[in-house]
Amino acid sequence: MLAWNDLLAAFALYLVLEGLLPFVTPRGWRQSLLQMTRLSDGQLRVIGLASMLAGVVLLAWVRS
Repeated sequence: MLAWNDLLAAFALYLVLEGLLPFVTPRGWRQSLLQMTRLSDGQLRVIGLASMLAGVVLLAWVRS
């Protein structure tokens, strides 16, 4: 069963990972964001869906 501590630890890890690129390469991170603004809504949805599915598969694999 998922405890609150697990959820908070996962969120903390998410924040660490999200902060890596802007810290290591701010210019590259900014260029990536600018390129993302040029994508259509459909393209962004597909990227978001793929990311969520990869996360669910990874979580299921880790928890099994």
